[in-house]
Amino acid sequence: MMKGLLEYMGTEPGRLHFSWISSAESTKFVEVANTVAEEVKALGPAKHFIKEKAEVA
Repeated sequence: MMKGLLEYMGTEPGRLHFSWISSAESTKFVEVANTVAEEVKALGPAKHFIKEKAEVA
């Protein structure tokens, strides 16, 4: 449900990751964090949230 809402709002599916990690699983946390970081870097900048031109008040 949350994933569908974020997609509707413009968040690309590859930018959202869920993982159940215990506080005792530091190795797993490092692996997941590195994997997520690599995947998001591969996607590049989020196109939906980049302004085309500066807004002047």
